[in-house]
Amino acid sequence: MAYDATKMADWQISEEAEKNMPLPEAWIEKLGLEKQELLAMGRLAKLDFLKIIDRLKNRPDGKYIEVTAITPTPLGEGKSTTSVGLMEGLGKRGVNVGGALRQPSGGPTMNVKGTAAGGGNSLLIPMTEFSLGLTGDINDIMNAHNLAMVAMTARMQHERNYNDEQLARLTGMRRLDIDPTRVEMGWIIDFCAQALRNIVIGLGGRTDGFTMQSKFGIAVGSECMAILSVAKDLADLKKRLNEITVAFDKSGKPVTTGDLEVGNAMTAFMRNTINPTMMCTAEYQPCLVHAGPFANIAVGQSSIIADRVGLKLWDYHVTESGFAADIGFEKFWNVKCRFSGLKPHVSVLTATIRALKMHGGGPKVVAGKALPEEYTKENLGLVEKGCENMVHMIGVIRKAGINPVVCINRFYTDTDAEVAIVKKAAEAAGARCAESNHWLKGGEGALEFADAVIDACNEENDFKFLYPLEMKLRDRVATIAKEVYGADGVDWSPEANAKADMLEKDPKYADFATMMVKTHLSLSHDPVVKGVPKGWRLPIRDVLIYSGAKFLCPCAGTISLMPGTSSNPAFRRIDVDTATGKVSGLF
Repeated sequence: MAYDATKMADWQISEEAEKNMPLPEAWIEKLGLEKQELLAMGRLAKLDFLKIIDRLKNRPDGKYIEVTAITPTPLGEGKSTTSVGLMEGLGKRGVNVGGALRQPSGGPTMNVKGTAAGGGNSLLIPMTEFSLGLTGDINDIMNAHNLAMVAMTARMQHERNYNDEQLARLTGMRRLDIDPTRVEMGWIIDFCAQALRNIVIGLGGRTDGFTMQSKFGIAVGSECMAILSVAKDLADLKKRLNEITVAFDKSGKPVTTGDLEVGNAMTAFMRNTINPTMMCTAEYQPCLVHAGPFANIAVGQSSIIADRVGLKLWDYHVTESGFAADIGFEKFWNVKCRFSGLKPHVSVLTATIRALKMHGGGPKVVAGKALPEEYTKENLGLVEKGCENMVHMIGVIRKAGINPVVCINRFYTDTDAEVAIVKKAAEAAGARCAESNHWLKGGEGALEFADAVIDACNEENDFKFLYPLEMKLRDRVATIAKEVYGADGVDWSPEANAKADMLEKDPKYADFATMMVKTHLSLSHDPVVKGVPKGWRLPIRDVLIYSGAKFLCPCAGTISLMPGTSSNPAFRRIDVDTATGKVSGLF
């Protein structure tokens, strides 16, 4: 029986659901695991993916279902909630189903967006552990990443203080001669901390470090996180962690973590992160949590490892892509599937009435403030106009050879007439469409949605990539800008153009994935522009090099790799009962 999500907070629903939550040992029988394949960690557990994959290597993969969304409001439109709701709906249909979701960042959790655990009756449990560190993967990633920065800054200090003879005699190291104006990496922290975007380090004397400008990014934007999301196994993880470009030397040659002799130690910090964490929905369907990169600054996917395990363990596997289809799905399509060799059966496009109203010209939506009444009362004109964004995203998914299922993630304030407009527009664009009340009713509210997905999975698709690997970087960006975003063209800054020219001429980067860095709040580079903008060009200001992950990341507009904390952050409402240790206020 579903909980009353209109009266209970998400953390309260989680507490109730946790009373009957399977403990780690129970998953051994439920999933048909061998005892040694489950690594218990308190109320949670990790799965030894290599043992599972090896044992089940001859078992056919299940159906592969990806969940994405239309361009969201700053509140998000419930992709995680929809992913969980789909698992619950398929579970109600008696289907062997599970999924894979990303681990949430402490930045949004303590800021304005919440935990990414889903919501209402469609959330992952235990919610507190999920939201506050889980099994330590992000902490391990921060330690590994920042160790690379320690290695680089210490090396720069010692090379300044010692001549070549002293370096060789004291350390056996050669001079790397790092150019302090061409340092690619910065430090990371798992909070939104705008005060750390631009900093100066090494103030003091000769023993206090190398004085230079530096920066912080958010932890989930780290290349170490990106590597975890695409690594095949521990050996691949180690190789990639040794290939990260930390800087360039004064002759223009890349300096890597391998050059700094720090990649192996970074791997030691991340040795346990390679295994996904076992969680479940509020209705006890299994769900793996692994990796947590943002889609507007990284790949935005749960790991390839988690998807490979899930496809072997259950008949229907649900995986989520971050943000909207122009970002998350595009990267799932052209990067994750290319790296993994896996082919999706269907993509789900999540839409909400409130987001469609925003794209139709509704007033500004501000996280932390009450929604204007246009979003809680019937307004058919705004919905109809806003459907242009949804239809555009349907077109993007269809370019991959997939006929999507549109899920109307229904709120209890939405009206039947508004929902009818969305269904008509989606079906006219060639998509299946189903409304879902999973937030309010759990699996029982997602049966129509589950049936539509089952039907879609039984239909053959013609999955194909947007561009060949042989295409040059600037041509790829132009193709993505035109075919996915709807831009008229691309404008490169002189600095970005020079960097792109260098990268295109070096065969080492020829097979690197193109990982666009762009706002998630608009099809364009400008977060203010809604709907489906026309007559615009995409400005590229820089290209980041993720040589371990094998990503080239063109940066559009003014997007920052370190988000900021709002004036009304969530941490103001989070508390701990000192008698029981229970956390309240998470959402």
